[in-house]
Amino acid sequence: MKNLIDDGRPIFIQIAELIEDDILSGVLPEEAQVPSTNQFASFYKINPATAAKGVNLLVEEGILYKKRGIGMFVAEGARRKVIEKRKEHFFEQYVVTMIHEAKKLGMTKEQVIDMIQKGEEQVETDY
Repeated sequence: MKNLIDDGRPIFIQIAELIEDDILSGVLPEEAQVPSTNQFASFYKINPATAAKGVNLLVEEGILYKKRGIGMFVAEGARRKVIEKRKEHFFEQYVVTMIHEAKKLGMTKEQVIDMIQKGEEQVETDY
């Protein structure tokens, strides 16, 4: 399990995102059992209710499901749901924000595209 990042966001959100990250990376494929809320609580030294809140958030979104008496499992199509959810968040958080800032600066669409391409080239050389 990865470490929680104390970035001011609620811990239960961070737990949900850690599970999503494991789904995206393939560590937790469809139908795989997810660690229990007690395991999360013990590993991260948090209240089990906090861990349960993060897991239940993903249950509400149809990313996880419960098998009574056995535990939580990754739902069929969960990876696709996580990707769509993250794309929407990316759009709202970064793209819309970038466009608002570009408009404030009087930048054209072409200038923004040029900056994105320049950034892409820079990222490619970083690896």
